[in-house]
Amino acid sequence: MTNTPLGLEELRIAVDTGELDTVVLAVVDMQGRLQGKRFHAPFFLDHVVQHGSEGCSYLLAVDVEMNTVDGYAVSSWEQGYADLAMVPDLTTLRRMPWHEGTALILADLARPDGSGNVAVSPRQILRRQLDRLRAHGLTAYTGTELEFVLFRESYEDAWRRGYRELTPANLYNVDYSLLGTARVEPLLRRIRNEMAEAGLVPESVKGECNLGQHEITFRYTEALACADQHVIYKNGAKEIAAQEGMSLTFMAKPNAREGNSCHIHFSLRSADGGSALLGDGPAHLSEIGRRVIAGMISTLQAFTLFFAPNINSYKRYQAGSFAPTALRWGTDNRTCALRLIGHDQGMRVESRVPGADVNPYLAIAALVAGAVYGIEHEAELETECTGNAYDDRSAARVPGTLRDALALWESSEVAREAFGEEVVAHYANQARVELAAFDAAVTDWEMFRGFERL
Repeated sequence: MTNTPLGLEELRIAVDTGELDTVVLAVVDMQGRLQGKRFHAPFFLDHVVQHGSEGCSYLLAVDVEMNTVDGYAVSSWEQGYADLAMVPDLTTLRRMPWHEGTALILADLARPDGSGNVAVSPRQILRRQLDRLRAHGLTAYTGTELEFVLFRESYEDAWRRGYRELTPANLYNVDYSLLGTARVEPLLRRIRNEMAEAGLVPESVKGECNLGQHEITFRYTEALACADQHVIYKNGAKEIAAQEGMSLTFMAKPNAREGNSCHIHFSLRSADGGSALLGDGPAHLSEIGRRVIAGMISTLQAFTLFFAPNINSYKRYQAGSFAPTALRWGTDNRTCALRLIGHDQGMRVESRVPGADVNPYLAIAALVAGAVYGIEHEAELETECTGNAYDDRSAARVPGTLRDALALWESSEVAREAFGEEVVAHYANQARVELAAFDAAVTDWEMFRGFERL
């Protein structure tokens, strides 16, 4: 089978020959999930390619459980939950090999009156930050490393069990273990190969520390394409696991052991295609490279809401856990929030702050916004950390809770300067909705701690 993305004419031929009969049109919601419709392929070609489709505006105004909630300017009962236009991005058209006869295309959300894209949609937020970066003659390339924990039970069985007493795919730490990963290689192989058929470029797979935890990495690419591939992989990996009667989770902290991270590798290229980070300064950084890292460090607290969007996200940040707590940078130092790695043209910054529950468009947009801030404000880079950053009590810290991150986000003039008032208000409301839901919940921890003994 030919790798994708597909051209429109290739799609027509595949439909005419009966190879493809279904096209999935998907948008990315606030949580970084794919939502959309399945179209009969001939109808898609005859109507949707030219005219697009429509979807309820509540796709950008619901919580994780798809409940309608108040507080969003883009959509509400008062506005009648009107439609938004789903405009296919033909550059994202590709086969969906884990569903026979199916192709997938991503869409942008736009105003139905033709007045432009929706500013609070994740793809548009990232596009705007990349435009700001291009104004400085720079292009961002990124790669995301997603970890997941795999269980032997199906998603339906896990739900019925209340997600308790599930069987991890590996019963001991399989970090770098070839024997351990071989136990689930049939599933891992399916994911790798079928993502390759969908146009992604798999690099490697390895076991991780948590029981049943694994990581599949893909080759870096331009930032928007990277975020697109991230959500396609994340959605597809879940669907493939379900087809195999198993389940996997990208929760940041699914249990008391090691969390699921999403390290983001970030590099910059100048107009001539060379590395904009590489230079003859300390740590082999250019002047722009120093300003970029300084900008990222100085905005990390304010932008944490885009790196850690959920209540559970903050459970990862524990000393000695390889999830950062101190906002420091260092050369090949895994205790730091930003780790400078690579050499020559491969020099890049690895942000270790996001967990696997992150919306990649928002997290990458935050990194780009931090880079632009550093360039435009000529930020000065602090001395690099060469020891254990967890022990550096003088360093600023990653916010400890979603409530702390929300307060920093809402009070940040830097966030308003970078993203605009509409985006700041929209994602602040998302955080408030999650906090209200959590505050009203009674957890298992409370029941076991207090049912009899209090």
